[in-house]
Amino acid sequence: DKMLRRHPHVFGTEEQRKKGATREDWERIKAQERATKKRKMRMHGLLDDVPNALPALMRAEKLQKRAARVGFDWPKIQPVYDKVQEEILEVKAASKTGDPEQITDEMGDLLFSCVNLARHLGVDPEMALRGANEKFTRRFTRIENSLHEQEQQISDLGPKELDALWERVKLD
Repeated sequence: DKMLRRHPHVFGTEEQRKKGATREDWERIKAQERATKKRKMRMHGLLDDVPNALPALMRAEKLQKRAARVGFDWPKIQPVYDKVQEEILEVKAASKTGDPEQITDEMGDLLFSCVNLARHLGVDPEMALRGANEKFTRRFTRIENSLHEQEQQISDLGPKELDALWERVKLD
């Protein structure tokens, strides 16, 4: 029954088969299934079946996509940029309080907003962060190797010297 219901482009009427499968049909069918399930369970939210066990970046993206399906989203990207800026200011304010719980809460909001920005830009946040991790590792290793050739330790340098090395490595 589930197979027949979810694939009208294969098992439906001649008109449905001619039309073919569309994302809108799939979303409509899934929404109908959720509505039926909700009636059966009495209380089921749109986000309830997004697994908690997913990696945090992936779960944030799935939550945002799910909410966007019902119109809970910004139609243009500028408000998303504004939200990221707002969250940065809130992290700064929280850091001044020294309250680890508040800082953690605001950092979470900032990261969630950054995932939303990535989604609006069509970027996979997990892949973007993996790439940034690899780039950081590559650059840091080049600094270490350069210092090793000069028989220096990274711990012997101050912040200004390290920043200058970092900027040099970024140019290569």
